[in-house]
Amino acid sequence: MQGEASPIIIFVLVSDFDFPLPPELIAQHPPAERAASRLLHMCAGSLEDRRFSEFPELLRAGDLLVFNDTRVLPARLFGHRSGSRAQRLSPHNPASRQFLQGRVEVLLTRKLAAGGEQLWQALVRPGKKIMPGERLYFGLADGAAGNAAGDATLLEAEVLDRGEFGERTLRFLPVPDFFARLERLGHIPLPPYIDREDTAEDRERYQTVFARDPGSVAAPTAGLHFTDEILARLRSRAVETATVTLHVGLGTFSPIRTEVVEEHKIHTESYRIPDETAEKIARAKRDARRVVAVGTTTVRTLEYAAGGGNQSRSQSDDHLSAQPQGHPIVTLSGEADIFIYPGYSFRVVDAMLTNFHLPKSTLLMMVSAFAGRERVLAAYNHAVRERYRFFSYGDCMFIE
Repeated sequence: MQGEASPIIIFVLVSDFDFPLPPELIAQHPPAERAASRLLHMCAGSLEDRRFSEFPELLRAGDLLVFNDTRVLPARLFGHRSGSRAQRLSPHNPASRQFLQGRVEVLLTRKLAAGGEQLWQALVRPGKKIMPGERLYFGLADGAAGNAAGDATLLEAEVLDRGEFGERTLRFLPVPDFFARLERLGHIPLPPYIDREDTAEDRERYQTVFARDPGSVAAPTAGLHFTDEILARLRSRAVETATVTLHVGLGTFSPIRTEVVEEHKIHTESYRIPDETAEKIARAKRDARRVVAVGTTTVRTLEYAAGGGNQSRSQSDDHLSAQPQGHPIVTLSGEADIFIYPGYSFRVVDAMLTNFHLPKSTLLMMVSAFAGRERVLAAYNHAVRERYRFFSYGDCMFIE
């Protein structure tokens, strides 16, 4: 209508979520003891420096504490390729045979097929030289330089396809004990900001004490602080607990390549919520008790399952739960692709425990949506001044 003001469209900028972080604050190793981590308590606009060992006393009797029980796979594999699909080098080059059948590094990022078929999405190096039709071999000696032709092959995969961003689809030949062989061959996929090779210690410490369901390529790091003793103290304080499963993929840590937050598309991750957990959440909401999420992966799972992702829900969908009207959890399993940033209205989560996240990351945006961008960035600046440890093996925040 003539004379009517045009609507004002406000975009959220990625640059609004930047903060200065000294590199020496990025934790390279876990603390000597899990519960020895520091905890920054954000409550009613105030900040208080604490230890994670005090966390049980910060919860209320009747709180429902929800964990992600996914287990990190030793998803980083070293092997060699057949060279059948590689670009040929000059026969006069003495290194040609070694190049064509040289070392390959694979990071399994997501299982694509249900059941026993081992169809996986993966990142590979050297990426440009591994094309569809190539075969990859993994044996016990493949982690060392210079793979001998006689290495025992424990796993063999064919490259089926190449994705838009360079990822590959791999089909592993059937073996009776795929995951047992993966445990023998694989390395823990530490995040790239941990500037060292994985060690035997990481097999235990980059795994929560309640990890059950294998499928993640990164740990739900807020859960790394818990010990059996902390869990026992929570139970003694009448804090109820429940679990969900979200298998963490690389999409969680993919950098945002756009200037405007709304233009970023997040990857999907498989999730499952047990009936018992859905019922516990429903009772907590009916009783006006808090649902406290341990980690951003748990937040994503609960908010997506409550309909926050605006996912379609055809009545023929196998994953649709038969929840009564008004039940906060709508779907019990599926593929979550929810992207939470400021402006989002939370449906389930009332408080969260979370580690400190990368500048300009989707995880920092989620925390900012929950507590407010200015408050969160002020808390991060406080954490930098007080020399908190950042990221996966670092310290944590409790936000209520």
